[in-house]
Amino acid sequence: MNTPQPGILAGLPAHARYVSFQIEETGALRLALQALKAEVDGQHTVAGFGQPLFAALGKDLPGLKPGPVVAGALVDIPCQPFALWLWLRGEDRGELLHRERHLVQLLAPAFKRQHSIEAFKYDSGRDLTGYEDGTENPEGEEAEAAAFVGADVSPALAGSSYVAVQQWLHDFEQFDAMGTQAQDHAVGRRRSDNEELEEAPETAHVKRTAQENFEPEAFVLRRSMPWTAGNRAGLVFVAFGCSLAAFEAQMVRMSGAEDGLIDGLFQFTRPLTGAYAWCPALKAGRLDLEPLGC
Repeated sequence: MNTPQPGILAGLPAHARYVSFQIEETGALRLALQALKAEVDGQHTVAGFGQPLFAALGKDLPGLKPGPVVAGALVDIPCQPFALWLWLRGEDRGELLHRERHLVQLLAPAFKRQHSIEAFKYDSGRDLTGYEDGTENPEGEEAEAAAFVGADVSPALAGSSYVAVQQWLHDFEQFDAMGTQAQDHAVGRRRSDNEELEEAPETAHVKRTAQENFEPEAFVLRRSMPWTAGNRAGLVFVAFGCSLAAFEAQMVRMSGAEDGLIDGLFQFTRPLTGAYAWCPALKAGRLDLEPLGC
């Protein structure tokens, strides 16, 4: 029986690294994937595979796309696909650095590192703006239903998950200049107590993305973490789903493509990247790579 990668449901670690890869040598892919299969446990390292990898191996996965493409978006929604994505989870920054180095060497020459983002848990799970992240996350069985493909939907993909990944860059000078009330109205919650504001405008993020207000409901499991590099910082948005439909519905509405109203978050932050991946289930404790033909 296949089981989900446990790191997806686990609480956020103290530190993390998000590492993406592009294909370098197609002929070496299968050997590299077998090495990765023996290395990744799904707990300390969560693995996802992008549409470019399936294409290179002559395979196709239902519902998987390279990344977000929003027709009619009133803001820039980047799409920068990757072939392989690894979420390294741990308690020590140094250990994560050396784990990444090991994996980069292990995957060469088939894969070449594309991006590496160092992330961390801030103030018990808040964004660097001070607002609590993932307040509306489903829990328990509802979290599993939102994040993983059910056996009744696809026995072959049961326990696997689709993930949307975006690196957002915050403009803190702009954010500070807005003032407390404007900040709260952009988010739709009071930062001081996390209470939802009924009087917030329709552009407030909470109102734009209320998961139960979509048809069908658009629930995802968020596992986002703050990042920083020099004087740049923001949030690595990570959303796991049983498909990509819920994330895409939220992104369309946030972008203004649906009704011309742009999400309030775009007043002080914007996505730099955007890509999708498929996170396989575990079979006998190892990544089930049968959909990739490995």
